Amino acid sequence: MVEIRYFASVAEAAGTPREKVALPEGMTAGELRSHLAQSRPGEFSRLVGISALLVNGVSADDVSVLPSAATVDVLPPFAGG
Repeated sequence: MVEIRYFASVAEAAGTPREKVALPEGMTAGELRSHLAQSRPGEFSRLVGISALLVNGVSADDVSVLPSAATVDVLPPFAGG
C-alpha cells in the first residue's frame, strides 16, 4: 500500500490531502503519475503532470521504482523566492 500526500493546489484539485492506493509491485514513479492523472481528469491531471514527486522524502524521476510501502508526496511547482 502506498500513501500519497497531495500539497497546495494538487490537494485542492484532488479534493483530499492524502489517500492510500494499492499498486502493482515494481511500478515506477512515472507509471504512478499516469495512473493518478487518469483517475481524475481535468485540473488534477494537469497538475500531477507538472508536479515533483518525492518518494520517502527523496526526489524521484519517472523511472524510479516505488517501494511497496512508500510515501509519495506530490508537490506542484512553487513560485516566488
